[in-house]
Amino acid sequence: MKLRLALLVILILSVVSIVPSVAADSHADRFALVIGNAKYPDAETPLKEPVNDARDVAAELKRDGFSVEVGENLTGDAMRRAFDRLYGRIKPGSVVLIFFSGFGIQSARQSYLIPVDAQIWTEPDVRRDGFSLETALGEINNRGAGIKIALIDASRRNPFERRFRSFSAGLAPVIAPNGTLVMYSAALSSVISDDGSDHSLFVQEVLKEIRVPDLMAEETLNRTRVGVTRASRSEQVPWISSSLAEDFSFIPASGAPTPSPGPQAMNPPQPIPEATPAPAPHSEPPPPKSADVSTPPVDQQVEKKDEPLEKKDGPPLGDDPIIKDLTDKLAKNPNDPNAYYRRGQVYASKGAYNLAINDFSDTLRLNAKDVEAFNNRCWARTVIGELQPALKDCNEALRLRPNFVDALDSRGLLNLKGGMAKNAIADFDAALKINPRLTSSLYGRGLAKQRNGAVSEGELDISNAKAMDPNIVKEFASYGVH
Repeated sequence: MKLRLALLVILILSVVSIVPSVAADSHADRFALVIGNAKYPDAETPLKEPVNDARDVAAELKRDGFSVEVGENLTGDAMRRAFDRLYGRIKPGSVVLIFFSGFGIQSARQSYLIPVDAQIWTEPDVRRDGFSLETALGEINNRGAGIKIALIDASRRNPFERRFRSFSAGLAPVIAPNGTLVMYSAALSSVISDDGSDHSLFVQEVLKEIRVPDLMAEETLNRTRVGVTRASRSEQVPWISSSLAEDFSFIPASGAPTPSPGPQAMNPPQPIPEATPAPAPHSEPPPPKSADVSTPPVDQQVEKKDEPLEKKDGPPLGDDPIIKDLTDKLAKNPNDPNAYYRRGQVYASKGAYNLAINDFSDTLRLNAKDVEAFNNRCWARTVIGELQPALKDCNEALRLRPNFVDALDSRGLLNLKGGMAKNAIADFDAALKINPRLTSSLYGRGLAKQRNGAVSEGELDISNAKAMDPNIVKEFASYGVH
């Protein structure tokens, strides 16, 4: 249900005039190197988050027009070759982004990204085997890149720290060239406790904000910092450093991101919690274990109060500059799945759910494996009460990407609206196992528990969700769920 998390932001942005410099930036070459290192021999067990997060980040950046190289569990030689390939592609004025998830170490007041085969026993070993973030950003700048962005999720307790006395936890501040935006997943010289999740809170929040059209990059990351801080109850506060001299938006309103060729390699299947009921036989392809569809079809259980909801306030949709730009783009190229998808997002943000559904359907007509479009169409159909078609969409999203947290969250809402509290609890449980700080699933589970008779347990979930997001009650009410 990720799309709805950015609705209020998009509604605010839609009334703001488009900044001319954004349009100029949209035509710049965009290159990204995305690395997820999880299998460090010195660690007791592989990290759960980096590879999953790298795949999700890469898929989103491709959708946003970046030419992306993805590396998983890279050795020192492989990382060196990957950086060299990135340097070789840079052109004057390019936008260049580095994403790294894994272990990072600070040494001599610099932050180093660690390959999986690093042999670190003394502090000089860090500088020998690690990759200095400052050096990488300096080289990118020397090659002529106009905008440099680094998203570093490496503030983890690592297995090397006790091997030399001068060790300092966490990462160090970056002395970066002008035109650079750097974000760490935690404050300087601090580390994040591993909660065993398959996806990091930092990346969840980054992706949520990146998906907001026409939001400036600095604001994107500032909102990410606020989101992470609130969701973690101030236990994790990301660090940002910016010297950007021009506006940049991941999804500019008048930009022209290249269509993605289809989903990246998906996360490997993960088992659904054992407590989740198994599905009964069904004429459609069987959904993942977290839904029990042996009960009557959900579309037969919708109450009258959950009839289609269409927001009518605000200026006409045709006057929205983002919609106008995307419509013009589709007039020139009616086979652009990205433009359909983005316009669908904006329509949904304005309550024009039927128009959004049409655009997500066109996205899927052009790319039948677009898991994000399946999830968003599921969510939009759920909001207007088309629950049976929505169930098919959510199930297909989860077939394409097992344990896709957004689709589990969407299907939880679907089951909640359809009166199937047990199934809703199972879906929300599965989503919260992946991301324990997902407010919508926590609040939805609370409502489902109350409807299922566990009033006190439900109240606890609802109270915790409201503490994390005071607007969550109003948000669910706008979907016809009280």
